Amino acid sequence: MGRVKARKAIKLLSIIVTSAMLVGLSSHWESAVIALPPPEDTPEEILRTKIIIEARSPIDGKFLTAAEYVQLQTQLQEAPPPKLDPKIREQIFLLRLRKTLLQFFPFLNF
Repeated sequence: MGRVKARKAIKLLSIIVTSAMLVGLSSHWESAVIALPPPEDTPEEILRTKIIIEARSPIDGKFLTAAEYVQLQTQLQEAPPPKLDPKIREQIFLLRLRKTLLQFFPFLNF
């Protein structure tokens, strides 16, 4: 009776050790590969030293040269873009309020 218990204990211990080793190895299998950046990725140190000579327009997102960007910024500071009509602002506010209320009360249909 003592030998049977000993064999069962040894089998159980070997199964536990084997499964723990498999789990440990499988969890670390991909971690070394995930930690490395892709080879085409430019290092941050190089990006920090790069001088930016192009920009995007804040109005339509088109690419601009540095001189065009400065000129556009001065134009925007002198004459800011026109404000929205108060009726349109009120409609946008009401639509946002409706969206928020529908998130809390989805059963309302208004």
